[in-house]
Amino acid sequence: MLNRLREQLLGYIDQPHTHGSLMDAVKGLPEKYINEKPEGLPYSFWGMLEHIRLSQFDMIDFMQNPAYKELEWPKDYWPDESEKATRKMWDEAISMFQKDTETLKKIINDPEVDLFAKIPHGSGQTIFREVMQIIDHNSYHIGQLIVMRRMIGEWKG
Repeated sequence: MLNRLREQLLGYIDQPHTHGSLMDAVKGLPEKYINEKPEGLPYSFWGMLEHIRLSQFDMIDFMQNPAYKELEWPKDYWPDESEKATRKMWDEAISMFQKDTETLKKIINDPEVDLFAKIPHGSGQTIFREVMQIIDHNSYHIGQLIVMRRMIGEWKG
């Protein structure tokens, strides 16, 4: 049964079922829009991508790192509003997100990891809870990226 649960969690990461993937949401976005804030929104495409990446990294770090240091909300979870991303920064953020996703999959797949044990340096969290939080958080914000693309007429999905 535990192996089936691991398979299900991995399925939500590898094939997000009813949700789009990050790669779908960022694929083909013209560079001229990376720093755009669609009308009425407080964040740019870059801001949203970097928020997704930073948040996922933080949750994975929390799961693995006994010396984990809590980040400051919201400052450490969003890029500085004045920061303008280049295509290189955009591509590096996507690459780091993918690398962290591979780390997350290894955690889930590791039979030595008790998905339901409390994380020793936490306050009651489990690996399972953190994985579900990553899936939920990513799905929510990836959906926002897709809506943002629709707002500017750059979504073909």
